[in-house]
Amino acid sequence: MIIQLNTDHNLRVDAKAEKHFSAIIHSDLEGFESHITRIEVHLSDENGSKSSLKDKRCLLEARVEGKQPIAVSYQDDTVELALSGALELLRNSLESIQEREKNY
Repeated sequence: MIIQLNTDHNLRVDAKAEKHFSAIIHSDLEGFESHITRIEVHLSDENGSKSSLKDKRCLLEARVEGKQPIAVSYQDDTVELALSGALELLRNSLESIQEREKNY
């Protein structure tokens, strides 16, 4: 599974943080890794230099073998919380797809 991390011009992510985010993604999607070819992570700060609640956004786009891409988005107070929320939504979507496939 390839992980591609993208940020907007308001956020900077260093190599250490990128490794940390990749480890979180691998850990959270462990049961689905064999079906996912690539995950695109888009992190953004919706308000730029202004500080406000839930202004960090994480958009995850998962490329699943033989399926249309799945995209989920989540906003929270920090990048880490936004990533965590988006991963939960993605996991739920992937579980739903697996359940539908089992029933057919």
